[in-house]
Amino acid sequence: MRCFRRHWSYSAINQYLRCPLQYYFERVLRLPKPTVGSGLVLGGAVHEALAYYHNKLRKGHVANIQKVERVFAQAWISREADQQIQYKRGDTRVSQLAVGIGLLETYLQQPPPKNILHVEQELIVPLVNSQGEFLETPLVAVLDLITSSDDGIKVHELKTSARSYGQFDVDTSLQASCYAHASRSQFEVPVEVEFAVLVKTKTPKLQRISTVRFQEDSPRLGDLVENIERAVQLEIYYPIESPLNCSGCPFREPCREWAPHRISSAHQQLELNGAP
Repeated sequence: MRCFRRHWSYSAINQYLRCPLQYYFERVLRLPKPTVGSGLVLGGAVHEALAYYHNKLRKGHVANIQKVERVFAQAWISREADQQIQYKRGDTRVSQLAVGIGLLETYLQQPPPKNILHVEQELIVPLVNSQGEFLETPLVAVLDLITSSDDGIKVHELKTSARSYGQFDVDTSLQASCYAHASRSQFEVPVEVEFAVLVKTKTPKLQRISTVRFQEDSPRLGDLVENIERAVQLEIYYPIESPLNCSGCPFREPCREWAPHRISSAHQQLELNGAP
């Protein structure tokens, strides 16, 4: 079950940081997306198949590769029915399905995870800034896999990626900060975050790379979210144009037509209140 109350998530925080205007189109105006990138469809279908696999393991059952692959195919078809899929140059439906099957086979060839506590676990936790003040809006995190360890718990974040990750990638990951904060707040034990990266190379490979966050890292996350929330309240939206942001963005047309508000209602209210 997913949270429907007002909340922040890693994806929302990251989207505002990546491109405030895309955040505005998707989360404020709620514009429909004419297309969805095949990479997102692939990642979502792989996640659904591995959630099935992990749930089988958690219950003490065995899931064979054929069944996992069927779950993947069904997840793809379901997403295909909802939206038009946009493929990158040289990619096709058949080629991307084959990539997904290859990634799943690579994952299932590895020793299965042990001591599984939760699969696709949703956590709703408060955020606290560096002044020790609780933010009004909570953080929601949906964790792919949680296992117990000798020292506490391990949060496993599954990724499909065109490239391998480095230690710096995970040590500076906002997602790891969000998930570590949510897990530590919920379970009150030390937390390790492991990224299981399924790399979409010609011969698929699985990379596992871990990072940790500490109690003192949480206020920094709270400060970041607090300032983003203030910017949203002030209607501060603008495009950040780059090949990474724009190549697969479903809002390219409204982006080209966008013009900023000269003085927003929120800004006018601040002026009336004598704010600088």
